[in-house]
Amino acid sequence: MNSVANHCQSAQMGLLNMKNSAADFQPGVRLSGKWHNGTYPLIRKLGSGAIGTVYLTKRNGVDAALKISEKRTSMTMEMNVLQSLKKVQGHFLGPCLFDTDDYVSPSGKLYTFYVMEYIQGSRLDAYIKAKGSEWLPVLLLGLLDDLDHLHQAGWVFGDLKLDNLVVSENPIRLRWVDVGGTTQTGRAIKEYTEFYDRGHWGMGSRKAEPTYDLFALAMTALEVMNGGRFPKGDTPKAAIKQVLSRTGKLRPILEKALAGKYTDSAAMKQDLVKHLMKKNVPVPPAIPSRVAKSSQRKTGLGECIVLSVYGIACYVLYLLQ
Repeated sequence: MNSVANHCQSAQMGLLNMKNSAADFQPGVRLSGKWHNGTYPLIRKLGSGAIGTVYLTKRNGVDAALKISEKRTSMTMEMNVLQSLKKVQGHFLGPCLFDTDDYVSPSGKLYTFYVMEYIQGSRLDAYIKAKGSEWLPVLLLGLLDDLDHLHQAGWVFGDLKLDNLVVSENPIRLRWVDVGGTTQTGRAIKEYTEFYDRGHWGMGSRKAEPTYDLFALAMTALEVMNGGRFPKGDTPKAAIKQVLSRTGKLRPILEKALAGKYTDSAAMKQDLVKHLMKKNVPVPPAIPSRVAKSSQRKTGLGECIVLSVYGIACYVLYLLQ
């Protein structure tokens, strides 16, 4: 796809006042790496969380995202995850990692930061509202393909939620933008958001396994289709059932995901393909996760190879007709 260069961009991190242990700096500051001597202007704050703060920056004249924090150990774990995801051949899982370094403030305080691809796009709920509900299963299908590769590589996303998903353009696909909750399979989920957490709803454990991600994915779909989150109330399962009753033909698939009946992402993806086929959407006989080498495209920086999902292209072309 020709827009890979638009998405593999450098990352910038803002320097802010310390707040809740997250690095918080004023835009306009130029951050210089201690070891690699990279210099990154802090343009604006993109967001912050329990681990650190993310800023828009420039790297080699291209937009990027920079995450910075005092929490060196947690940041190192995130960087290791991004490095591991880069090793999943033929697939891009999460943002491309460009640089890692430390920053020493004028007061002598030590921060750790990394620079990654800045993925521009829309929130899933805003995209569906603008484009129509028929896009939801199409975008979920692509995300399930990514989750399948993540799970096969021995990882669980963990903190899968609406805020961590972006619908990128060219190619149109649903991508995750924060790997802070990614956990090795079999361990306890290290970071989660209650609404998407099956433990919060009394519907399973917080063990890192594919079923945990699929529950969160189903809750994300319910949030989008409901027009927002909903309280669990005194009877959590009844609250979910009420929202499920308004999900139409997607209901059986979402119910199975919530009940943990899909052992892996591939099984849920298969049911979603069948759902789309019933709607007369032209589905190829198989949806390869990788396309031929001739379709690989490198960015202008030569740093991120993106392989598109053939099935997504088919659906998008159909919907754009």
